[in-house]
Amino acid sequence: MSDMLDRLAAMLESRKSADPQSSYVAKLYAKGMDGILKKVGEEAAETIIAAKDGDREKIIYETADLWFHTLVMLAHAGLGPEDVLNELARREGLSGLAEKAARSKD
Repeated sequence: MSDMLDRLAAMLESRKSADPQSSYVAKLYAKGMDGILKKVGEEAAETIIAAKDGDREKIIYETADLWFHTLVMLAHAGLGPEDVLNELARREGLSGLAEKAARSKD
């Protein structure tokens, strides 16, 4: 599974130098972070609607779109899936309530 994320991250990185006329991802990058975030928001809303409808295939499809556009956002910010995976690993074994309480003390 991590191999898929690595391949996607490499593709997204390569699109940073692509022509926006020939690449959807390059076109997103050209819109800047605000344009990318707008797309992430749209995909999040579509994922919520799919989940509310309870259609398994739509949930999978819309979640894939959301993850993809979130990866574009991360790449634009100079981050990658490994950064998020490292954070999840750091949290592994922590109580969600304890982790949240620790954040609110900062």
